[in-house]
Amino acid sequence: MTTRLLSQLSILRLSDLDDHLLNPGERRRLRGPSRFLIEFLYFGIKEARACLFVGLFFAAVFAVPRAGIGGLPRYDVLLIIALAIQGWMVWAKLETLDELKAITLFHVIGFALEVFKTSSGIKSWAYPDFAYTKLFGVPLFSGFMYAAVGSYIIQAWRLFQLRVIQHPPHWMAAVIALLIYANFFSHHYIGDYRWYLAACALGLYARSTVIFRPLDRDRKMPLLLSFVLIGFFIWLAENISTFFGIWKYPNQMGAWSTVHLGKWSSWSLLIVMTFTIVANLKHIKKQIHVPA
Repeated sequence: MTTRLLSQLSILRLSDLDDHLLNPGERRRLRGPSRFLIEFLYFGIKEARACLFVGLFFAAVFAVPRAGIGGLPRYDVLLIIALAIQGWMVWAKLETLDELKAITLFHVIGFALEVFKTSSGIKSWAYPDFAYTKLFGVPLFSGFMYAAVGSYIIQAWRLFQLRVIQHPPHWMAAVIALLIYANFFSHHYIGDYRWYLAACALGLYARSTVIFRPLDRDRKMPLLLSFVLIGFFIWLAENISTFFGIWKYPNQMGAWSTVHLGKWSSWSLLIVMTFTIVANLKHIKKQIHVPA
């Protein structure tokens, strides 16, 4: 009974928080440093709320011991936790079914990449521990690391009421996103074209500006800058994950070392691809009219 009550209270608080963050009311009297501090505070709260799945999932990644729990291997425990978090968010109405469908798509896309990168002919990295839920040598929980990125962008889009000024044609953005994804596979055979793709993305999004609302006024920043910043934080998270042995690159098998800085560019391009998928899904949904 007590557990159910606490669960209901947490749902109520998070739902109330979402409503407040989306409708904080006008703060016309705020000026100068006071406005900056309050807006910065709300910006931080919205970022933390958008990272809810990311935070809970990676907290589990770092908290679950390498030996697992109760005889269940670590990777299997992480899969159960990830599914529980995802189910709870939908049940608590912190995530819609449409958002869940998009996140599932990111899981599939990420898992396919993991299978290729860890295959015997490539061996870009490896998951050294045993698990019952490994498929093609890859633990199923790994797809949630990509789904977590998608979840963040979807939640941030809603909470910050994002709009993009001078977004490139959606078909062109989709082509670049497909080429970025293809390059993750093809560079093992025909050369790495990431910098050419980065240059194309730079030209495509050079005039694009993202409008976001931390409090009661719209703010803006170059869309390209947001791609680079998010990519950097993912690179930091990757360093922490490899330090705890969740996965390892070949040069980390003997002793841990910092993930190559070049991975920052890869993550930034992945963000371009992820953002494009979310933007195109929203664009498609807006174009579809279902008669009552």
